[in-house]
Amino acid sequence: MNTVFSLTIKVSSEDIDTLQHVNNLVYVKWMDDIATTHWSYLTKNNPLPQYVWVVTRHEIDYKNQATLGDEILVKTWVGETKGITSIRFMEFYKNDILLVAAKTTWAMLDAKTFKPTRIRENVLKVLQPLK
Repeated sequence: MNTVFSLTIKVSSEDIDTLQHVNNLVYVKWMDDIATTHWSYLTKNNPLPQYVWVVTRHEIDYKNQATLGDEILVKTWVGETKGITSIRFMEFYKNDILLVAAKTTWAMLDAKTFKPTRIRENVLKVLQPLK
């Protein structure tokens, strides 16, 4: 597995729905925020502004609930990357309890034309440094 990137989120009142737990849509927003943060971290020494990423598919398993004030540890890593797509995995934990497991397919686009572009060696080196 590639290097795991993690960060912590504190559940706020805006994240809570009428069932008094984190709304499913909030997890999707967090997934986008964390992927963007991870990409920024990976490219901090070698920016790649010529590319942008878009989601083409989410697969999400909701296993347990988070509530107001909980601290959530999020772990993410990059999986198979080929052609124009890259798979990203995420896991959300409260203490050691898995709350959500997700797999997202991202497509890389040219930042000027917004057309799909093949993931080349310069991006692979950033996404999969252990290979």
